Formats: sequence, C-alpha cells, structure tokens
Amino acid sequence: MPAKAPDPKPRLVPCPGCGGESVYAPSNPYRPFCCERCKALDLGAWASESFRVGSEAPPDDQPFGDAKLQ
Repeated sequence: MPAKAPDPKPRLVPCPGCGGESVYAPSNPYRPFCCERCKALDLGAWASESFRVGSEAPPDDQPFGDAKLQ
C-alpha cells in the first residue's frame, strides 16, 4: 500500500472580528472567525444593525423631488 501524502497545510485567513489568524477549513466550526466569541460579537453587531450601508436618499420626512438635484 502506498504511503499517504501528508495533509496539506491549513489555510489561514484573518478573522473578521479580531484580525487574528483563523483556520479556514471544515475543522473550524466558527469559520471564517477564529472562535465562538468573535462569531457571536459579529452576529450581535449585525442583529443590532450596526452594519449599515450609507444612502443618498433624503430622510423619510422630506419629499423626494427630482433625483438629479439630490
């Protein structure tokens, strides 16, 4: 029987939460995060709507008017 090739080096990516190294593989249940804490903090920020994309639209209490003038 031929010798089994060694497992490839695990892919390391920066954790979106803390910036530390995170193993990006099925063996890491929190990927792309490094740990449960970073994953939970990110979920909490998402749930509290801390992650937002800016909008050019006027506030709800103002009429929209001509889009070219905004």
